[in-house]
Amino acid sequence: MATEVESTLLALYEAISEQDGIWQGRHGDCLLSSSFQPIYSFPHRRPVGYEALVRVQDGQGRLLSPVSLFERVGSFEEQVRLDRLCRLLHVHNFVAQQAQDSWLFLNVHAAVFVNVTEQAEMLARAVEVVHQLGLPMQRLVFEVTEDVMSQDHKFELAVEQARATGCLLALDDFGVGHSNFDRIWRIRPEIVKLDRSLLTRAMDSKRIARVLSQMVALLHECGALVLLEGVETQDEAHLALDADVDLVQGYAFGHPSPQLLSKAVSGEVESAWELFDQRHLHLRQADEERVAPFRTALALALQPLQQGRPMAEACAAFLRLEQAQLCYLLDEQGREQGERVAPTGRVEVADPRYAPLERAGDARWARRPYFRRAIASIGEVQLTRPYLSLHGARVCVTVSVAFWRDGQLRVLCGDIDWGLAEGD
Repeated sequence: MATEVESTLLALYEAISEQDGIWQGRHGDCLLSSSFQPIYSFPHRRPVGYEALVRVQDGQGRLLSPVSLFERVGSFEEQVRLDRLCRLLHVHNFVAQQAQDSWLFLNVHAAVFVNVTEQAEMLARAVEVVHQLGLPMQRLVFEVTEDVMSQDHKFELAVEQARATGCLLALDDFGVGHSNFDRIWRIRPEIVKLDRSLLTRAMDSKRIARVLSQMVALLHECGALVLLEGVETQDEAHLALDADVDLVQGYAFGHPSPQLLSKAVSGEVESAWELFDQRHLHLRQADEERVAPFRTALALALQPLQQGRPMAEACAAFLRLEQAQLCYLLDEQGREQGERVAPTGRVEVADPRYAPLERAGDARWARRPYFRRAIASIGEVQLTRPYLSLHGARVCVTVSVAFWRDGQLRVLCGDIDWGLAEGD
């Protein structure tokens, strides 16, 4: 087996050559070269890694897509050889540019990745070659396409063997097809690459943008860094920054190039931060202006309530405001006290599909942020982020304030219709 491994490695080296510090490869009549697309960290504002991409020219000098090159391959053995050839070429071109503190992202064909379970000696020899070239394994990130991760035990074994070399694993194209978090929990990738399709949908819908932010937060809870790929415009870069992704990749920050970028702070990332600051300042000011009357009205309701006045009377100023949904009172355990009060004379068409939620009876809201925050800061009016209310299943924000009445702690809450339709 050792002789076979050395023969395989020798054949791969016979297919690549170096001239003026640039390595090229040959596969049949095709010429292969490397391009590297930078991967930026928003906090660091510079490239922290590069994805290696193969560029292909046929015998007539015409450019071919990598997909068409692999489609020409006639057997699995040749597919494995071509996949290894591309990675060997990329490693040499990356090392030649003396990138000292960057990751190298390498795509691995799914079938080849699983096949590593039967090629332990070849894997060990490949790791040895990489070390000899001066590239520590912890700076290699192997990308595996998300849609091929099945329950196959061979795949999980391949993950264990790859991770044992010291490399990082990136789950690619998450968000396409049948993506699910079960694969994240089982495989535990160090990096999850979100597909561009999630970005384009989030650009068209505020609701999807909020979902994207929550998805990023959940992936962080799973212990993964999140990379959003396909970022092409400044507006998309702002959305990525707002969603709290860790890493970004796309034409907005750099096209693939044979040469690695300098480590200087990126002007494109700086522009994204400037746009982020400007828009968040504007949104904060707009939201504060929108919510200020509700804050004031809720605070004014405290004295009448402490004097024992009815809820409808105490909250009259709040309920007269446009977009006011309802007011309700909670005890120290988050249970509703008395009847909810809603604006009078305002026609509201209730969705009968959610009628069971309207007849919930003794509802308890102790786990809601508006309750917990109010209890933690008695007397201070609190404001939530937009969320889906169980009252009519509409997006709302809630203002709340905790206060003492007759020696008992109470929390007064007012819901505001935030006016975000499903497609917004």
